[in-house]
Amino acid sequence: MEKTTLNVTGMSCGHCVMAVEGSVGDLSGVKQVKVHLTEGKVDVEFNPEEVTLEKIKETIDDQGYEVV
Repeated sequence: MEKTTLNVTGMSCGHCVMAVEGSVGDLSGVKQVKVHLTEGKVDVEFNPEEVTLEKIKETIDDQGYEVV
């Protein structure tokens, strides 16, 4: 398993948290995802043999937020 913290802009409310945690959490290979709304950060624990970091970033982007 790999752990990383992503800086994400555009998140401002509970819906944002649910959208990111839900969409990333649904990816095969993602063990855990936690949004820290006030810091604009997303912690992700994932299996790089099942899902790439690029796919995780793309999924966040698809929800309308930007990984910086």
